[in-house]
Amino acid sequence: MNTQKALPVIASIAIILGVAILRDRSKTLAAILATMPINIPLGLWVVFGGGNDDPDAVASFVWALVPGLLATIVWVIVVYGLLRLGVTLWMAILGAYAVWAVLVFAFIRVDWLKVPA
Repeated sequence: MNTQKALPVIASIAIILGVAILRDRSKTLAAILATMPINIPLGLWVVFGGGNDDPDAVASFVWALVPGLLATIVWVIVVYGLLRLGVTLWMAILGAYAVWAVLVFAFIRVDWLKVPA
């Protein structure tokens, strides 16, 4: 594994460790770190870091992320709602992933989850 491929993995591990350390000190900072837009830059780095940095291709890829972000926002809202209803954390997460999967499948069926040409 070369440095170009290892750095995104190292950055991801650093974020996870940061959340774990901050969770006892500041729930607010841990939440901010947990919701940082780190996966998108890491994804861009992995997909386009090898030299293919054509602005049109990168812009198309970024635009294709929008439906996934919408499904993720719904995921967060479902987790919150289920927790407010008294569902356990694990069941809330599983329920939210079920809703997320249905949304992603629907987005794929209507061609919202494809990179524009």
